[in-house]
Amino acid sequence: MTPSNLAPVPGASGVVSFPLSRQARVKHALETPSFADFDIARALAVSLNTGRDLQKHPENAVRAGRLAAAALLNEIFAYVIALYVEEVERDAIQSAPAFLDSNLGEIEFAALLAALDEKFAPPQGLNGRPEALEYLLRLHLANLNPALDTFTELFIDTPLQDTVYGEAMNALQLYFETLPPFGPENQSLFDLLLSPIRNHPDSIENQLRFILAKWEKIVAPFLPRLLTHLDLIREEEKPTFFGPGPARVLDFRSGGGSVGMEEYEAFTPDKDWMPSVVLIAKQTYVWLDQLSKKYGQDIYRLDQVPDAELDEMASRGINGLWLIGLCQRSRASQKIKHITGNPDALASAYSLYSYDIAWEIGGNDALENLKSRAGVRGIRMASDMVPNHMAIDSQWIMEHPDWFLSLPQQPFPNASFDGPDLSDNPNVGIFLEDGYYSKTEASVVFRRLDRETGENRFIYHGNDGTSIPWNDTAQLDYLKPEVREAVIQTILAVARQFPIIRFDAAMTLAKRHIHRLWFPAPGSGGDIPSRAGSGLTAEEFDALMPNEFWREVVSRVGEEVPDTLLLAEAFWMMEGFFVRTLGMHRVYNSAFMNMLRDEKNAEYRLTLKNTLEFDPDILGRFVNFMNNPDEKTAAEQFGKGDKYFGVCTLLATLPGLPMLGHGQIEGYTEKYGMEYPRAYWNEVPDVGFIEHHKVAIFPLLHKRYLFAGSQNFTLYDFWNGEGAVDEDVFAYSNRAGNERALVVFNNRYGPAAGWIKTSSSFAQKNPDGSKSLEQRELAAALGLTGSAQSWTIFRENTSGLEYLRSSAELSQNGLFIELGPYGHQVFLDWREVSDEGGLYAKLAALLQGGGVPNVERALKEMLLEPIHAPFRELCDEKLWADLLGVELVSAVPTAPVVPAETEETEAEDEVLKESLSVGDALSELEERFIAFLSVAKTFSGSKVDESDIVAQMRENVEIALESGLETEEKAILIAYS
Repeated sequence: MTPSNLAPVPGASGVVSFPLSRQARVKHALETPSFADFDIARALAVSLNTGRDLQKHPENAVRAGRLAAAALLNEIFAYVIALYVEEVERDAIQSAPAFLDSNLGEIEFAALLAALDEKFAPPQGLNGRPEALEYLLRLHLANLNPALDTFTELFIDTPLQDTVYGEAMNALQLYFETLPPFGPENQSLFDLLLSPIRNHPDSIENQLRFILAKWEKIVAPFLPRLLTHLDLIREEEKPTFFGPGPARVLDFRSGGGSVGMEEYEAFTPDKDWMPSVVLIAKQTYVWLDQLSKKYGQDIYRLDQVPDAELDEMASRGINGLWLIGLCQRSRASQKIKHITGNPDALASAYSLYSYDIAWEIGGNDALENLKSRAGVRGIRMASDMVPNHMAIDSQWIMEHPDWFLSLPQQPFPNASFDGPDLSDNPNVGIFLEDGYYSKTEASVVFRRLDRETGENRFIYHGNDGTSIPWNDTAQLDYLKPEVREAVIQTILAVARQFPIIRFDAAMTLAKRHIHRLWFPAPGSGGDIPSRAGSGLTAEEFDALMPNEFWREVVSRVGEEVPDTLLLAEAFWMMEGFFVRTLGMHRVYNSAFMNMLRDEKNAEYRLTLKNTLEFDPDILGRFVNFMNNPDEKTAAEQFGKGDKYFGVCTLLATLPGLPMLGHGQIEGYTEKYGMEYPRAYWNEVPDVGFIEHHKVAIFPLLHKRYLFAGSQNFTLYDFWNGEGAVDEDVFAYSNRAGNERALVVFNNRYGPAAGWIKTSSSFAQKNPDGSKSLEQRELAAALGLTGSAQSWTIFRENTSGLEYLRSSAELSQNGLFIELGPYGHQVFLDWREVSDEGGLYAKLAALLQGGGVPNVERALKEMLLEPIHAPFRELCDEKLWADLLGVELVSAVPTAPVVPAETEETEAEDEVLKESLSVGDALSELEERFIAFLSVAKTFSGSKVDESDIVAQMRENVEIALESGLETEEKAILIAYS
């Protein structure tokens, strides 16, 4: 019910005056009855803070949010009093003056009201004793509230202390106790009004929250404003975070019904080339400078990039080249950096004047030249698209200022915009807030002056709410259809030049975040200062932006430039939403870098498990990286040892798209700023580091067709000897056609040993649209029969060694793995062989789990070992040295062989420890030759009498020994005979 008399209803037909002192109104030039309005509260806060030493006493700072909240609390008190009169006791206020007359005396009470009128009356005056007494009660409540202590100078009741003010308030409290109670806890009106203050004396924010929780039914008209005022307080007290924030485990739970939260399956199918993309990032200007040094020639245009560089890139398995900072950059951005102390800086790569290719690097013609040469080598070009903002001096700012979020007046009265004009356009002035230059402020807006009309616009900087605004950018207004269409046309133009597009900070343009950041619904604001007062309800927002912007982008690109891979930089737990519902081909997976670097292995394994249980297709859409241009380098985060190569192995073999950082392969540690014209550290490529990539990583990148998909991806638990899952070990397999791979990595400085057998659960999509959770066994995932007559052969990637395991054991028990600290292995070339004769079983017994260069060759060596052994005895160097009468200088090492099946005694192993005479050596040679021929006859099935062969051999050796020739010539003669 709306009260019909006394205090007007705030938000309906009028504004309730705050009981300010006349002195305060004059001092702060406050002409309005109250300051619940945000802009008025901001101006008043500036005035109050002027003259206060806030450096020494920051706790004395007055905040606009708390001022506005105090005014709102005053309005609520007025409303509750009026509601009490309307619903409970119609004469409650009307009869109160007579009660005070009788208790205090008419003259004394009249003197109190006269002092109130003189010192505190509002601009419109006080109409009668009942209204004056109600006003006095609200003044008293303000002075009883410790949460308002920082600005009590506005309403301090000291001027009333020489009257019966104190007695009057005590009497008024007794008066209300004689009347019917009110409110959710049936209190007297006086106690009801005091209850927020008594429960939360030191926090105006908590007082408003108390009212929200306890008085919801009696203050219903105020609920939206309560939420909005709480948002304003949060804006002022919000902590600043840098970057996307800490990595969190993906859980794919519903977003809770906010705008744009509807999630459904709408993956965009890949073109045939997309799954195998391996992308490398390059800061364009830094890269060109590095190429100049590498090749000893000036390289500053794209068409000057040497073919040899592209050949090297392709040879490494890289087929996507993302050049950062290709487009025409902002002159204002560069000026800001020069003014603030970096005279060597370029403009930021993400503060764009337009999407034309920069003339400094050769423009469109140079780009087309590079694209053509890269394309011949199978390398596709990638570019950034920065959709949520343009440069503060961009072409659009000059021609379409109404496309950007702006205010007609500055949101914070204490801000000044009197610095240098950053515009090159004589008709338009661009002024940054002065505090940016002194590094004392970080205003959310800049000033655009139209010199032809004199109009000032205060345009918002780009901002994602996690850090300070991007001060060289201007935020586009996505509630305007013409803006959305202009951006889409720009995206289509970029797509016609580049087959891969990376969308910067794409999550900020999801509906839920446009709403949250720029038009927050009451109760959800606080992320960007000054926007709490510009909020829209969900219904209002949906009416202005009915569809997801990104869904429309995906559809339009699919229709007009279909052979384009769309890649979204998105955080805030939106990874699955971006690919599964919005239809992006790929999305950043920052958890890969953050969790593996910090060895939060259980959390990353849980992220993989949750993804597989929700929708395995999402896993194949992730962009995994060990660093990106906003992060420290991979070498700094992961080192250059086993940990680096273990994580890099995961990068190369997990489903999705692997992205390599600038300088990652070379082992560089300098982080290149977006404004860098060159590298500042004199780093040289780490040759050994690169060579290990050639052995361990590049072969895997060439096999991305085997690893990229998620349909056959299987994640395993690694069970240690204590019967527990070792969360530090990542074990998974994948298949493509007849090729199979198994990857294991121990991301811990410590050994690991255990079994891989059964997979984690994964969602299996059924024809009717439902899902069921299933598991796979290792043998089934690898396509093994598990037959008792079958053996499985597989090769480890880095060492090249092959291993032999029983298929039946793999099926029944799984695979046993031992790994050292940060140990990693990739097993490829899986194949099964039949073993009806038991030969592979014999070989496995001899190998005892070890690896050999080639299992088939090892098998042949095992079969031929009976003839190899006497042949080795026949060729013994010591024997021949004795025969020729020379001293044996050194033994030539021989390749390892499979040990013989027969056991030999220690005495038999020690052959010819002491030198023999020539005659004894010849007799020993003859005996060994006979032994060799005997075995050879058995293997060949020959019927030849070996005695003639032995006699002929002895005769030839004797002739050579008696020939008088030099030792070397004797040996040659024996060899030919």
